[in-house]
Amino acid sequence: MILKRNFDPRKVTLYVWPQLLVALVWSVAVYVAYSVLGLTVVAAPFGVLGILGTALALFLAFRNNTAFGRWGEASQAWTAITAASRTFARLIVTFTDAHRHTPQYQAEPADAFKREMIYRHIAWVNALRMQLRGQMDVNELAPYLDAAELAELRQAPSKAGTLLVAQGRRIYDAMAVGILQGFDSFQLEGQLAALASQQAVCERIKSIPVPRQYDYFTRLFVWLFIVLTPLCLVGTLAREGVDFLLAPLSVVLAFVFAIVQRTGEVNEDPFENRITDVPLSAICRNIERDVRETLGETELPPKLAPKDGYLW
Repeated sequence: MILKRNFDPRKVTLYVWPQLLVALVWSVAVYVAYSVLGLTVVAAPFGVLGILGTALALFLAFRNNTAFGRWGEASQAWTAITAASRTFARLIVTFTDAHRHTPQYQAEPADAFKREMIYRHIAWVNALRMQLRGQMDVNELAPYLDAAELAELRQAPSKAGTLLVAQGRRIYDAMAVGILQGFDSFQLEGQLAALASQQAVCERIKSIPVPRQYDYFTRLFVWLFIVLTPLCLVGTLAREGVDFLLAPLSVVLAFVFAIVQRTGEVNEDPFENRITDVPLSAICRNIERDVRETLGETELPPKLAPKDGYLW
């Protein structure tokens, strides 16, 4: 996620350099043809550019609104995961501790159960993060799972889903031995359901793109605009005696429309491990700190700080 307010023009240019290069070369060619060689036939009516620019602006507005909507939905999903994680950890600890007075309660198994559930939850949020980013490395989950479960997880097609199933099983194992009692399982299952629901939201955003026709025609219209800009400007600028401004003006207009188009393009996929993404690594670290704190732990991993104005 980008936190800084100002951008390096060199890095911004990298996003749209093909469009800028075409605009520069093509506008110079049109200038030479019209002003040097006298081929006035290359000039097109200026109104064509206005009509196309208006249509393109509508396409770009729709595309960018849709893209930001997807980014916002992804952010909301991880906000919901954070809230459900805190609630889940709190319920694990408070429900387990609430049965201290019962005959079935044993302190050592109860403490082991709390730690196991909360650490497996940390493994789940990190597994979901890696799954969404296409960076799955089960070894990163080793600090949170025992060796047997880690070995079993390597064979699972859906790591995050497998961990949620394991959480559900352990809840009912705990009910059977008296670590959890009464209606504890119903409330804990409600939190697992909330987590599974948000996982499905993230997977939908990851796997279902914006309808490709909007992507294709937006890119097509941007290129068409870039090609027509010099043709529509050259006659008007020549009549004003400033046709030498054709190339810089064409490049500026190309930059404006191309960067708006690219902004929507990168924002529509918020889980690609890019600087424009939802900061999953930072969110997972915050969740880890929050849920480990419910166990009374004080030696917590530090929060992830922005690097060069970017939070990952």
